[in-house]
Amino acid sequence: MWFLYNIAIYFGKLFVIMASLFNKRIRKWQQGRQGLFQLIERTVRPTAKHTWFHFASLGEFEQGRPVLEAYKKHFPEKQIVMTFFSPSGYEVRANYDQADYVFYLPLDTPSNAKRFIDLIHPEIVFVVKYELWHNYFKTLYSRQIPLYLVSAIFRENQLYFKWYGKPLRSTLRYVTHYFAQNNKTVALLNQISIDQVSLTGDTRFDRVAHLALEKQAIPAIEDFVKEFHVLVAGSSWLPDEELLADLVKHYPNWKIIVAPHVVDATHLHELLQRFPNSVLFSKLSQTSHAAQVLLIDNIGMLSRLYRYADIAYIGGGFGVGIHNTLEAAVYGVPLIFGPHYEKFQEAKDLIAAKAAFSVDNLQQLLETFGYLQDPAIRAAKGKVSYDYVQQQAGATSRIMDYLSDKF
Repeated sequence: MWFLYNIAIYFGKLFVIMASLFNKRIRKWQQGRQGLFQLIERTVRPTAKHTWFHFASLGEFEQGRPVLEAYKKHFPEKQIVMTFFSPSGYEVRANYDQADYVFYLPLDTPSNAKRFIDLIHPEIVFVVKYELWHNYFKTLYSRQIPLYLVSAIFRENQLYFKWYGKPLRSTLRYVTHYFAQNNKTVALLNQISIDQVSLTGDTRFDRVAHLALEKQAIPAIEDFVKEFHVLVAGSSWLPDEELLADLVKHYPNWKIIVAPHVVDATHLHELLQRFPNSVLFSKLSQTSHAAQVLLIDNIGMLSRLYRYADIAYIGGGFGVGIHNTLEAAVYGVPLIFGPHYEKFQEAKDLIAAKAAFSVDNLQQLLETFGYLQDPAIRAAKGKVSYDYVQQQAGATSRIMDYLSDKF
């Protein structure tokens, strides 16, 4: 089984090398790993022990960030190595000041795992959500290095919980302890005799609650929205943007802020064509404030944009799944998103509480948006969103309580 896994990793590397010739994002992924071991050898002290935090991408970083920062505050003497699998995380957080070193994660081959762990010499490892790398986990286990999975979440349709997925479970058994998001995850792990699990909740609630308290203003946005009502559309994809382009025509007195998931030049040009009365954030000036639609052409601003929203539209719901709903909910606004949200418990909870609305098409979007024109209804739905986030916060402190008893 694992022989085939390793073969797949090697073939995956060959695919990446070929695909990088045609895809800019894959090229960044591949180039970021060139000379990586040499860089680590030059910069990391081989005799020092480190705490290693790994994140798949930017979203997982934001999810695990509260734990990293709480850990650093509790153990200020510890040196932290931080790794990313995706360029979307590495490029934005390569200079994160709470980490001593930030690297891409080498591919999960047996030799890479052993060499990387030799170089960074970790004494404890934290992995966020569901990054399950067999060779890294196996090497850590063999060296008796504690490995913790933060905000772990599993679903019953995953291979680990099928009768034919039994050989894959060895990877799960290498984890020292799971900090689980929900009861379902605890039950799934328990049913395959994995008992080193605590129900701590989702650290994303702590992160977004902290963001809301920061109240970081964006003067250019404040000038743009002024006294208008505002719809903020976050992490939008093409199907979302097609709906929003039609919505704009029906509500000329609303300002629309669109933060697309893809911000390359080609897509931004398409958005400027799709939204005729629009302006890019980087081009915003006093003379462009008459535009109805503001297109965000950078990454990293979205979580602060939601504070200006009267209604939030969360993108991705017409694809593999919606993006982060909590970043908007914490500001006390009603949410709208597409039909593919079933994998996300918080979305289901907000739907059940009638603070969020799923739409399948333009007609449903217009009906929902029309319903939310009443300020009293918006305020009531928004309060439910805000209260939901506050009630779910606290996972980080529960994790730190557990760790404090161990070290």
